[in-house]
Amino acid sequence: MADTPKHVARVVALKPQMHFGKLRTGNYAHFMFTATTLRGLPIRASKSAIVWGSKVSSFERLAQLSYYSNGMTRTKSFHNSGRPRKKQKAKDKPVKEGSNEEVLLADIGHLLAAQPVAQLAANNDDHVENQATDASTLPERFTKIQVKISELSSTGDGLGLSSTSDHVYVVPFTAPGDIVTAKVITHFPKNSYTLADFVDVVDPSPQRDDSRIQCPYFATCSGCQLQMLSYEDQLAHKKTIVEKAYRYFSGLAPEYIPLIGDTVSSPLQYGYRTKLTPHFDGPPGSRSRKDRRNGAEKKGFENVPPIGFMVKGTRKTLDIEDCPIGTEAVRMGMKRERRRVAEELGKYKRGATLLLRESTRRVPKSVVDEKAQIPHGENSERDRSGNANGNAKNESDSVEATRDEATVISKDFEEKTCITDSNATSTEYVDDFVFSNTAGAFFQNNNTILPKFTAYIRDNVLPSSLTAGEKPIKYLIDAYSGSGLFTITLSSLFSSSTGIDIAGASIASARQNAKDNGIQNATFMVADASALFAEVTYPPDETVVVIDPPRKGCDDNFLRQLLRFGPRRAVYVSCNVHTQARDVGILVGGDKDSVYELESLRGFDFFPQTGHVEGVAILNRTHRGGDDKTA
Repeated sequence: MADTPKHVARVVALKPQMHFGKLRTGNYAHFMFTATTLRGLPIRASKSAIVWGSKVSSFERLAQLSYYSNGMTRTKSFHNSGRPRKKQKAKDKPVKEGSNEEVLLADIGHLLAAQPVAQLAANNDDHVENQATDASTLPERFTKIQVKISELSSTGDGLGLSSTSDHVYVVPFTAPGDIVTAKVITHFPKNSYTLADFVDVVDPSPQRDDSRIQCPYFATCSGCQLQMLSYEDQLAHKKTIVEKAYRYFSGLAPEYIPLIGDTVSSPLQYGYRTKLTPHFDGPPGSRSRKDRRNGAEKKGFENVPPIGFMVKGTRKTLDIEDCPIGTEAVRMGMKRERRRVAEELGKYKRGATLLLRESTRRVPKSVVDEKAQIPHGENSERDRSGNANGNAKNESDSVEATRDEATVISKDFEEKTCITDSNATSTEYVDDFVFSNTAGAFFQNNNTILPKFTAYIRDNVLPSSLTAGEKPIKYLIDAYSGSGLFTITLSSLFSSSTGIDIAGASIASARQNAKDNGIQNATFMVADASALFAEVTYPPDETVVVIDPPRKGCDDNFLRQLLRFGPRRAVYVSCNVHTQARDVGILVGGDKDSVYELESLRGFDFFPQTGHVEGVAILNRTHRGGDDKTA
């Protein structure tokens, strides 16, 4: 494999063709894929071989997956005459890139592929043409079974093998090594897995300790998955999420992926989340078509509906009175909003989503003393990060302002208020920087980790040294800048910085934030990130680009422009390490204009107790190619 190109495919092991018998050769159980790389070469990639195809038109798409007959897509069935059959089953929806379903399928495929080939051959018997599980051999729906959990998927769900090791049961709220009772819900025989509900633990694994669970809704609510694990195990699991994302989704050969750094911990493991959005559904029943034509009035609520979050694996709303991962102000605001909805229920004719957003105001000590008596002694000396277990402070550790039940004065003289109006202004502090934003707009939801997070990016955004002939980097482009978090916190490192975002309200906030922080070398513009480089005049050799896109990652047009512009360095921040890995694979694969190396990679735990991890990838341009910028 010495001649293996570094950009094997845009996605390797992303869409497995799980026909083990058909593809088995020698001692390997193969995964087979097709894709189109940035260079326009169709590829067939397997676990043991890479086969390069013939040249096709470049930029047809950065990478297109051709799905095999594994149940992810279906084609029309035709008669011999060429006419489609009259009765056709509904087409399966294609799996969305970067979705939990896609990630889960990849983990399931690799778990099955890791089983001994001889065992798989025995299990499949003579049916080597079709790996799909025989549905008749699976337990009936809603029956209870015992499952031993083999591993945690990157979605946070446990994966357990069937007794024949050719089918996977997906069971949430479990730990590796657990033996649990699970209720069978839905079979997906074509993809060799079954979704099941967690019922109880028969024999807990050494990693599981249910005394760690601090939420009465855990194992029902879909919000948290990992409360039974120690925080050290959570951080280790999130490191494996990043590792697997780049192994399965980047398409890069292993030698081009650096060692993943340890996951950076959150100072708080509970009481950290500064934004929650509980919801409630509309009244039961609906008007008939005739009623709607006749203008019949919509039905109202007879009783207060459940207000909270989704039940795991369903579309049902679970009534939740309190959420311990929320900050104290947010939790108090949640209680207040629940009461308000009950009192004003007659105003609602449909469901609604409630906003609970913490806002902070730093208060001089003299003002705090006027609002409340601050206890002195041991409690007043406690650190704001909470107790030794990293939990949120108890009510006795904060001073509650009597004028507003959703306002909290903390020991370091920060007034915390819960905002419920999405158009109001919320304020956050990151070290000595202040950020004001529209409450309903995006801002990072764990402000306790933001100082570590921004410091890490600040320490790595510039190269550690310059080689002969290299110019120092003087310019920053902050793509997807939002209200200016990176543009502002990194501004002192650059002669000039530009933040770009598609949302005009966010750019307005960013300009005000720059003014409030005394930043004079930053400008902001409203533009779609896919067209941002048309407005940039910075010299690429002296520019770094920070990328922080939404979960879906960067679109193809943006990546094309980025490669053609060719900045010296790039920092890719993402809340979805799987789409990040896909995009980074393209940047490292490069094209005729520029090629990047992945200098470092690590996760940040913005959301303890959940399966989510934030990824930060640092890329350095290794060389520039041709001068043709018109392709």
